[in-house]
Amino acid sequence: MTTIKHVSNSAEVDEKLAALLTNASAVQAIASAVEGTLGSKGLDAMLVDRLGDVVITNDGITILSKIETSHPAARMVIGIAKAQEEEVGDGTTTATIMAGTLLGEGVAQIVKGVPVTKVIEGVRVGLARAREALEALSTPIKGVDDPLLRKVAFVAGRQHADIADLVVTAARMVGAEKLAERHWKLMDTVVAQAGAGNEVFMGVVVDKERLNQQMPREIVKARVLVVDDALEPEEMEEEALGTEAGFNRYLALKSEFRENLSKLVELGVNVIVVDRGVDDAAEEVLTDAGVMVLRRVSSREVRQVAEHVGARPIKRTGLRREPGDLARYLGAAERVYEDEKLEHVRFLGGAGKPMATILVGAATDEVVDERERIAKDAAAAVQAALRGGVVPGGGAAELAAARCLEESRRSLKGMAGYGVDCVIEALRRPLAQIVANAGYNPLEKVGDVLAAQQETGKASLGVDCDTGEVVDMFEMGILDPTLVKTYALKAAGEIAEAILRINTIIKKREEGGGSGGASGGGSGGGPGGAGTGSLDG
Repeated sequence: MTTIKHVSNSAEVDEKLAALLTNASAVQAIASAVEGTLGSKGLDAMLVDRLGDVVITNDGITILSKIETSHPAARMVIGIAKAQEEEVGDGTTTATIMAGTLLGEGVAQIVKGVPVTKVIEGVRVGLARAREALEALSTPIKGVDDPLLRKVAFVAGRQHADIADLVVTAARMVGAEKLAERHWKLMDTVVAQAGAGNEVFMGVVVDKERLNQQMPREIVKARVLVVDDALEPEEMEEEALGTEAGFNRYLALKSEFRENLSKLVELGVNVIVVDRGVDDAAEEVLTDAGVMVLRRVSSREVRQVAEHVGARPIKRTGLRREPGDLARYLGAAERVYEDEKLEHVRFLGGAGKPMATILVGAATDEVVDERERIAKDAAAAVQAALRGGVVPGGGAAELAAARCLEESRRSLKGMAGYGVDCVIEALRRPLAQIVANAGYNPLEKVGDVLAAQQETGKASLGVDCDTGEVVDMFEMGILDPTLVKTYALKAAGEIAEAILRINTIIKKREEGGGSGGASGGGSGGGPGGAGTGSLDG
């Protein structure tokens, strides 16, 4: 890991660098918390909260999101990592490690006398050219039947073959057109449950049981109503109930609500999904009518059910509509049934958009969450690969991009070249960390791969973490989505530039009075022990 310790104690360092040194140290501490998880031989981290609850995971975003920190620079890194997870679903560890390296190298150049603006200028140039180099290495995916997809899923799924097969099967079920939708995510279809078997099916799972056991367990040819509200009479202010007119209004609303329920039964509605609570009177009426009701369903599941069955979510006030208008809000499904063992309800054969569910089984509750995280990573990688193609994994592509930068560095004039050097080191970092986690000397292995790529002209050469030999990553099936790599570069660059530009840390005045002090970093504090799951400023 790039370090700035050799400059942080120097008496020659200008006091104005104190803020930069403090922030860079915080980012590097965050990076050190996740660097050991990178690669096929990466180890797990144990996260322990104040109550003693333990999470053991290899997932970078899970570690970062659960680290306790008050340091502003560290929180910036975590925020960028979450943005990467939201955008492409993977690559947060790589982005964090490269950000730490970019900052460490940038600080070293600034301490030597290179102006901050020149370092930033060079970093921008280097990142732009590195992204171009990665995109030039990219191989497009030829649809959902391309065998490269299975390899992407296997690598992102941490070599769990069963999960890779599930994800690829689901991708083929929903089709390339659905996967290309920007705001639809395959990873959202993943459900993991202890005691379940691995399964992929066309349909949606709602993690709820029917409202009571007297309601039917299975509905065939379902007519589905989705209520994005409570299934209760309209609310009234308590003050209004104290008047005669208000009380009469209350009785009228209750009567109207019962009429609306009868209207639903007459329309043939036999499944109702409710976002919030259900009135006792409604439960009684609907149970007698043989309607299956699910209440307090999560917003995500409400949305998925509505899309799959072709329903339009409705508010409680919408139930006043005439039957003909109300019918246009209903959806349909071939079959809706409750799996009593797994305690969830499945909607199959919906009349709306095709939806696949990836059900990942786990033997115990202790491993179910990690299995879910692995499956979500694999699903996100498959979707990203379909959108943007793939590059050789294992750090090979980044190293090839670093070689391209070294060649263009020679033609770059001025001090901005030192910023490009920072990007080159950041690009070398993933391969160095992967082989270090596998137990090899990173300097030796990075040198071996650089020499082999230079000699053969093959950008896909990397290191086999089992044997330590230089091998072709593409031929071995070690592939990463191009979008994950380019977005990781973008995220690392944003963090580095934002922090390099900070000259002073100022404590803000508290609202309501008080005064704040300003210093060249004295109020920023220093990084705490990230290895213990805490980082405080």
